[in-house]
Amino acid sequence: MEKAYKLLFNTEESDDLYVYCCGLSKTEPGHSFGPALKPHFMIHFCLNGKGSFTIGGKKYPLKEGYGFLIVPDELAYYVADDIDPWTYVWIGFGGRRAEEIVSQLGLSLQQPVFKSDKSKEIYALVKDMMEHNTFSVEDSLRRNGLLSLFLSLIASGLSVTPKSDSGSANDYVNRAQAYVRSNYCNPIKVTDIADYVCINRSYLYTLFEDALGISPQQYLSRYRIAKAVELLQLTRLPIESIAISCGYSDPLVFSKAFRQEKGLSPSAYRKSLPKSNNAESKEHLLQVEKLIEEHHLDSNDPN
Repeated sequence: MEKAYKLLFNTEESDDLYVYCCGLSKTEPGHSFGPALKPHFMIHFCLNGKGSFTIGGKKYPLKEGYGFLIVPDELAYYVADDIDPWTYVWIGFGGRRAEEIVSQLGLSLQQPVFKSDKSKEIYALVKDMMEHNTFSVEDSLRRNGLLSLFLSLIASGLSVTPKSDSGSANDYVNRAQAYVRSNYCNPIKVTDIADYVCINRSYLYTLFEDALGISPQQYLSRYRIAKAVELLQLTRLPIESIAISCGYSDPLVFSKAFRQEKGLSPSAYRKSLPKSNNAESKEHLLQVEKLIEEHHLDSNDPN
């Protein structure tokens, strides 16, 4: 037998990440579940006591501070200890990004068990979910936000180690490139890129050299200069504004980087461009200038 408090929620399966169910269970000695299938991911976390979990033909003895993942459509079985039965919380979740996020955590059918020293925080999050149990927009958004916090707590206790296979290496490079594309306009550095993809700077350097033949710093600089070229071609913004829009707080540093890449200063490059009298092109330029100026004003607004 068990004393269980369980909540099920209506969900939109098209969402990126959503809570399907959550609960708290204080079990009796020997209480078990399964073997059975679940249609979604589930994470159980042991608050105290002991038990065991079986999936994929392997049995995992567990105790306080350990959790386990149930993978969709895989037979799972778990049972409380006969002497010191466990109390655990659980969350069931799904969504378009659920599988991707679970993979990023390093959890899988082959590695379903994890450890965390965040027992109090994990319990508090699940309790909060259960207290906000209506189908209102407010509670639904809150639960899904708490799910992200729950997964982040689990992630904080897991170490990310660089993998040697090319697929994983390419993932790091792809994520780093995406980060640059989204943040080139900010004063980011290579250390920021490395921190974002959760690897050290020297390993990021090695991956970029192997995949692209250039360093992360060269990639960042070239991307910024390519964007600067677009702005020089499409707008009449001052060089200083273009520098700031491409992540350079100092126009002199921008001019030096531009000259190294293009062989000309930004102003000389602009003068070398062919003139166009096309009315449609001029209208487009004015629209682009307006958007950039508005973005520049917003980024300098202290509020």
